[in-house]
Parts: sequence; structure tokens; C-alpha cells
Amino acid sequence: MGLFSLKSNVDYIRSSRYPKPHNIYSAILVFALIILAVTTLSRIGLSLWQLERVNDAQGWSDIIFQGIRVDFATLCWLFGIAALGTALFAGNHAIGRLWALILKVWLTLGLWLIVFLEISTPSFIQEYGFRPNRLYVEYLIYPKEVLSMLWAGRKAELIFAFVVSTATLYAGWRLSDYFTRNVRSPRWYWRPVMAILVICVTILGARSSLGHRPLNPSLVAFSDDPLVNSLVLNSGYSLTFAIKQMSNEEEASKVYGKLDDQKVIDIIRRQSGRSAQAFTSTDLPSLTFNQATYQGKPKNLVIILQESLGARFVGSLGGLPLTPNIDELSSQGWFFENLYATGTRSVRGIEAITTGFTPTPARAVVKLGKSQTNFFTIAELLKRNGYSTQFIYGGESHFDNMRSFFLGNGFSQIIDQNDYKNPAFVASWGVSDEDLLFRAHDEFTAMHEQGKPFFSLVFSSSNHDPYEFPDNRIELYEQPQYTMHNAVKYADYAVGEFFKKAQKADYWKDTLFLVVADHDSRVGGANLVPISRFRIPGLILGGGIEAIRDPRVVSQIDMAPTLLSMMGISDSYPMLGRDLTQQAADWPGRAMMQYDKNFALMEGNQVTILQPEQAAKSFVYDFGAETLTSRELDTEQAESALGIALWGSAAYNNHWFTLPKQTQTEQQSR
Repeated sequence: MGLFSLKSNVDYIRSSRYPKPHNIYSAILVFALIILAVTTLSRIGLSLWQLERVNDAQGWSDIIFQGIRVDFATLCWLFGIAALGTALFAGNHAIGRLWALILKVWLTLGLWLIVFLEISTPSFIQEYGFRPNRLYVEYLIYPKEVLSMLWAGRKAELIFAFVVSTATLYAGWRLSDYFTRNVRSPRWYWRPVMAILVICVTILGARSSLGHRPLNPSLVAFSDDPLVNSLVLNSGYSLTFAIKQMSNEEEASKVYGKLDDQKVIDIIRRQSGRSAQAFTSTDLPSLTFNQATYQGKPKNLVIILQESLGARFVGSLGGLPLTPNIDELSSQGWFFENLYATGTRSVRGIEAITTGFTPTPARAVVKLGKSQTNFFTIAELLKRNGYSTQFIYGGESHFDNMRSFFLGNGFSQIIDQNDYKNPAFVASWGVSDEDLLFRAHDEFTAMHEQGKPFFSLVFSSSNHDPYEFPDNRIELYEQPQYTMHNAVKYADYAVGEFFKKAQKADYWKDTLFLVVADHDSRVGGANLVPISRFRIPGLILGGGIEAIRDPRVVSQIDMAPTLLSMMGISDSYPMLGRDLTQQAADWPGRAMMQYDKNFALMEGNQVTILQPEQAAKSFVYDFGAETLTSRELDTEQAESALGIALWGSAAYNNHWFTLPKQTQTEQQSR
């Protein structure tokens, strides 16, 4: 017994002085589990705090399970490089000891950052209604003011954050020190294998998807409550994504030059065609009340947004004979012969059609941080007027951040690829256009039977590379089958089949339809702005709509005001587009186009183009030859172009493009 006891004591002393060697990844795994526990408990706590809103959204399963998915991706971003460095450098040698110090700092600061952001989240939610986002960063440039504000109003929270942060740094340092001492080194030939495994796991985990797009907030959004959607994230991920978005928000004044804000406001008000007396708000400079032309029972609205359908593909616009159905329908409604897109991307078309926002050199507002909530859309306006609002898409609705933007700005229901049962055809971008439009028909029928007015945005995708569509639907224009021209013809076929159903349906007489393209396909050309490649079809149909061929130059931003007027919706909104029902027939029209960093303003055939850090240039556009001819600079038009170009950035940054907040009485009356 004595010898056994002595041996045990010696072993204990040795184990105390020389800790058991740790696995090479012990430190990272332990810290990852701690962070996972912190973010999960924080998410559950925040959800219990907002229990009523979470229950209303039926969001517990999404919040928990999609939250874990976001957390795992966050850990891959946070510790992926640390894991790779550990695989390559860890060990009981000089480089290994240096790496151990780097790893200790990395782990400690990583844990501290996550904990600090989570404990500051409740206060941020109370103030702004979301998890930490770009505002969190913007306020860091005012530390004195922010700390003074927090100390005055949130003293207890500030002290608590300081205590917990300090404790986290201390505990994290001690824990990381323990797990980075006496690391057991792998043999040299295992290191490359481990490094490759780490790279694979990190990339797959960070993407969190095998699809076209990696994980993003839109991918896990499921509710029209922005706060509930933000609870799925963790605050570290939310803040990092917001910072990444900020790099896309390019100031137009840095590209084209500056004007005083008041001058910009004067220009855009004049360009809107409204009287000076129509603008009554000082807080929202473009807000006006607009009286509808139609005074009957308000109509439903359906916008069918056609992917990549340029005028050059439309026979009735002088293009290729690929759209026999749209050509036939064009003689049954209001057909625009000179309608121009504002940009070259789907999100730019969505921006123009659903919000009426003018284009900027930054990315479309669909993808920018400040516009994810409280940004004007016709869906929000119609929702306030008692409409059901929905977005119907054949692909993944989180693409280009559409889902997040729509749910945050008035769309109550989203139908995407996962909601189709037994579709006739599934392509790379989702179900076929006929699946999309037949589902839309079923939705319209059901909503009409319920007796509630509805607005639906239907976005097609078949006319998109790789141009896949079902067999035996059309007579091919060319061989092989999957080409752009054949895809256009198939998309037109689907539209034709839809309207055969719609015109026989009960909802037809009560519904206004707009068939319009988001942009042309593969826009390019030698001109500063290839104007002919911005020309797109636009057709308004419905019961009681007269057949008109309109030759005026009009913009995508004119569609929403015109539709609201034709629907019978008299209301206030910040859009600057023109109600074309109230414009004189001899008005030459106006369009604006953003082509990368070049901006064009076209009034009739007079065009002025702005370029980055260069003088404006004026041209005459020949509609027949589709050419621009230089002319002497039109200084008045150049100033108007600059004002319009600057307006978008100013309105976005100052939160000017929104609806006034409703009073409780207004909410109840709606």
C-alpha cells in the first residue's frame, strides 16, 4: 500500500506540473462550443423577450434551427484561419510557441467580441428594432456622444456590459492559456492532410449552402417582421454582413460632383411634373398627395416582371419575331413603344417597378442595408389600403436579397421554388415560367374568392442563362433548344397561356395587369450609355382598359404612379415618376438610365450623360438608327441630370424615401 500510495502521489505531482498533452484542436473546439452556447442562449432569451412577435410569426423552429446554421457559419468565418494555422504550426517548438500566443489572443478576442455584441443587443433592439447593424458601426465615429448618451440613459446596461466584457477577457485568456499549453504535435506527414480538411470544412461551413448563393440573411428570412428575421442571426454575423453591405453604398456626389441638398430637391420636384404646392412635407422632400384618375372600386394589381426581355426580342417593337403572344396582347391594352429600364440588373428593375426609386451608381436598394425596412414600396402603400400583398417567384427568393427586402417592406407572403408541388419542369433557376404563372393564376383565383383586394409581383426566370425550358411547348426558333432566342419564345408562350386563363377568370374584370421587363439581356455597346439596349416592353391590360400605343419616352419609375392612378388609389407617396394618365399627349417624355457608373437623362430625343469625374456631355438620340450624335452641352439638362443622380443617394442616406408613420387612429381606420 505504501509503495502504491507513493507512486500515486508522484503521478499526481507530475500531472500537476506537466499537464496532460492536449489535442491540437482542443482550444478551438472548446471556444467554439462556448460561443455556440452563448449565441443560442442569447437567441432563445431574445425570442422569449419578444415572445408575442415570435409566436405571431410561428417562428420558433426557424429561429432555433436556422440560427444554429448561422452560428456554425459564423464559427467557420471566425476560427477557420485559426484552425488552419494550428494545423500547420502548432507544436512544442519556437514557431509553435509563437503560434500558441497568437491563438490565445485570437480566441480571447473572438469570444469577447461575440459576448459583447450579444449583451449589447437588447439595448440596440429597444432603440432600433433589430439586431446590431450598420448603425452600430456608424455611431462608433461619435464615441463621446454615444457614451454620454448611454451613461445618461442606460447606466445599468453600460456597467453590466463593462463587467461582463472584462470577465470574458479574463476568463478567455486563462482558458486559452490552459488549452494552448503542452499541445500534442501531429507528425509532419499528417499536417497537410489536416490542413486540407480544415480548408474544406471552413469553406463549406462558411457558405452553408451547395446552391448558387452562400448563406445570407435573406436566405434564412421567413417572416414579414424584420425583428423576428433578425433573431435568426447572431449579432456578430448581423454586424459583419452590414459592414460588408456598406462597401456597396457609393455616394453619387463622389462620382459626379456636388450640389446643395436644397438645389437637388428643387430639381427633382420640378422634374416630377408636379406643382410646387404639391410638396407639403419638409421631412420627406418628395412626398406628395396624388389623386387617382380612376374613381371606381379599387382594382387588384398584378405585375408580371419578365426576366431579360429587351425590345429587340419583341416583334411589335420592331424586334425579332419571338413574342407572338405579347404582340397579340399589345393590341388589347396600353402598350408603351418607348419604355426604358433604369438599369441592367434584375434588382434595378425591381427597384424601379416596385419602389419608383431613381437609379444611383451604388447597388440597387434591394441589396443595401438602410432600405431593408421602412423603405417605400407600392406593397407597403397597398397594404395600408387593405390589400393582400405577395411575391411569387419560381426560384429561390433569397437570391439578390429579394426575400429580405420584400418581407421588410410591405410584402406579406412569398411563394418560391420550395412551394411548388410536382412542377412540370425544374431548371437551374427554378421552376418553369408556366409553373410560375399557373400557380399565380391559382393564387389570384383563391384571393378573389376571399373578397379581399390583392397585389402580386410575379417574377419570371426561364429567360436566363442556361435558358432551360420544357420540351414540346414551342416551335423552336433555332437549334439547339437551349438558346436565348428559344427561351424568349418559351417565356412568351407561358405569358400567352396565362392570359388565356386569366381572361376567362372571375378576377379579370377587377384586376389591372402590367407585363414589363426588368432589363434587356447582356446590355453592352460602344456608346457611353447604349440607350437602345435599355428599351423594354411594357403593357397594361385588364377589364375596361382601352387599346393604346403610346409613343412617348417613359421610364420604369413611371409605371407605379400610373398603375396606382388606374387602380383608383388616391394617396400620398414619395415617388417621382409621372402618372401617365395625367400627362399631355404631346409631352415628349423622360427616362433615366444607369449604365455602370454612367448616368443618362433623356428628354424626348435630347440626352445628357454624366461620367465619373468628367464633364457632362449632351447628345441627340436617333430612335430609328439607335445612335447618339454629340451636341453642344445643354447646361440646364446637365444640371437636371446631376440633381436626379444625386437625389437617390441623398434620399437613401437621409431616409427620405418612406411613408409617414401612421397614427394609431389611421391604423385602426385602415
